[in-house]
Amino acid sequence: MKSVRILLVLPCCIGDVILATAGLRALRRAYPDARIAWAVGSWSKAAVEHHPDLDAVLDCGAAALPMKSPGGMARFVRMLRAERADLLVSWVRSPWMSVAALLSGIPVRAGIDSAGRGFGYTVRAGIDPEAALHEAEIYLDVVRALGIDTAGCLANVPVLDADREAMRARLKAASISPDCVVVHPGGGRNPGMTLDAKRYPPEQLAALADQIAARRRAGVVLIGAPNDAPLVELVAARLTAPHAAFTDLTFGQIAALAAESALYVGNDTGMTHLAAAVGARTAAIFGPTDPRRYAPFGKAVRVLWRPVEVGARGVAGGAPAAWDWARDGISVEACLTALADWL
Repeated sequence: MKSVRILLVLPCCIGDVILATAGLRALRRAYPDARIAWAVGSWSKAAVEHHPDLDAVLDCGAAALPMKSPGGMARFVRMLRAERADLLVSWVRSPWMSVAALLSGIPVRAGIDSAGRGFGYTVRAGIDPEAALHEAEIYLDVVRALGIDTAGCLANVPVLDADREAMRARLKAASISPDCVVVHPGGGRNPGMTLDAKRYPPEQLAALADQIAARRRAGVVLIGAPNDAPLVELVAARLTAPHAAFTDLTFGQIAALAAESALYVGNDTGMTHLAAAVGARTAAIFGPTDPRRYAPFGKAVRVLWRPVEVGARGVAGGAPAAWDWARDGISVEACLTALADWL
């Protein structure tokens, strides 16, 4: 009997890809013997390239929507056709993706139908783009439309032993215990969007990290990408707690660091989703984006947010023009109150 071949499509971005691993888990549970491949962007593939539920990862390039140009569409369709899949599962809201699905030759095509953009799918999960629905639930709705049970499926990312060992060595060299407080000041930038307004102000983040570290009797580890170094240094300069700063960690090392930490604190960004997906206690700071749509989809997540009016279209509409953290954002004191039972 021929094995079922399933092709997932979600190129961007890291947080979205991690949220969609809940759908991957449901599909693997329903099709334990299937070949499951994921067409994912170069920026985000590190999120799933070692995932045990996947048989293959297909790199579809650096663009957020690789099928948007004529040349990109041709290359992308060739990639889809070469996989010879029986089932396509698309988590992309784009008419260009619908066109690619139609041209793929894949017989069963399931995807999101937002404002009529899902015309290329044979199985459609309709959504209202202005409804405040969680992204992970929207992705799971596509899987549910195929008649698959998704109960208990959360975002999930594996932690490799080699990455655990590497991080323990880095922490030992910095005289920081693994049960530290991990703080990520950055985020808000990826190939599909730049939204620096997501970032909690450095002064407040440093004050929050100091208070948490004091109550947990723990050191602080600041992390970020290489281009986050100035921001990381800005927070580090304001810390009084013992701390280390790393801006050269791999995706896997960050996963390992978060998994063994006492607490992870970060903005609405991909690394915060990663922390939740590896099971870390995760404090997710939200400001101009809506946690009802974008909160990490894990078991131990605490959202730190002062409810305010945000855009009806989510991040697609950008940050409110007059957003101001001092006036509209959550205070350090309110964050500590929300985290009291973890401290």
